[in-house]
Amino acid sequence: MFETSIALWALIPDGEPIVTRSSHLLPVLWEGHPAMLKIAHDPAEQAACEVLQWWAGQGAARVYRRQGAHILMERAVGSPSLLHMALDGEDRKATEIICGVAARLHEPHPHPRPPLIPLRAWFASLERASQSQEELYARCWRIAEALLSEQQEITVLHGDIHQQNILEFGEAGWKAIDPRGLVGERAYDYANIFANPDLADVASVERLQTELPFVAELLAVESKRLLCWVIAHAGLSAAWFAEDGFPIEAERQLRFAALALSQVDR
Repeated sequence: MFETSIALWALIPDGEPIVTRSSHLLPVLWEGHPAMLKIAHDPAEQAACEVLQWWAGQGAARVYRRQGAHILMERAVGSPSLLHMALDGEDRKATEIICGVAARLHEPHPHPRPPLIPLRAWFASLERASQSQEELYARCWRIAEALLSEQQEITVLHGDIHQQNILEFGEAGWKAIDPRGLVGERAYDYANIFANPDLADVASVERLQTELPFVAELLAVESKRLLCWVIAHAGLSAAWFAEDGFPIEAERQLRFAALALSQVDR
């Protein structure tokens, strides 16, 4: 599977293949530098590569070469995990790193934007779920619809910013991987700092009350508006889990949405 690209770009395998639901990956050396050879089987993964190319290394992994579904890109070489950092008492430090990377992604760019998914289209699953008997979906959708109808500071969004999608690239610092390629309000990209299901141990009222105002001030975003994006995204995440047949995970995200809703009028 990798042989064509290995020969084309004179690559040296540098690790074992990695298989995901949508891609095959192989750590390689390219011109003496650590790189990752990725074969994207999913059209969404291929579209995400266009966004990475557009960012050109500005806050995101750099794409060195591309031929169709075969992508040669920068490989993370640092060992720290932001998820472990967040769960091991350094949540604030991990959050600052994530916000710094996202801010770089949102900076003005001189080139025309690639094809992107409008944020309203991204929320289609939550809109459908709002018609179900679960009232929480409807409450989350009402908040999401209000935000989507009057979006502010429109920019290119990563769409899946969380602790596992920000990696360390040695001297190049922290960068994002695996974007979804959206366009919409800047504040949305920070919602998953709080709604990431892998952060269940720190998904608490106390964290919302301390970290959300910190993030809002750091990014010059109105605190209540950021909270509303957190609620909207939690509802959307629950809807995705429900559609994919994971009711326990969907319920957990709905519980977090209810927790966040309790803080709206506080």
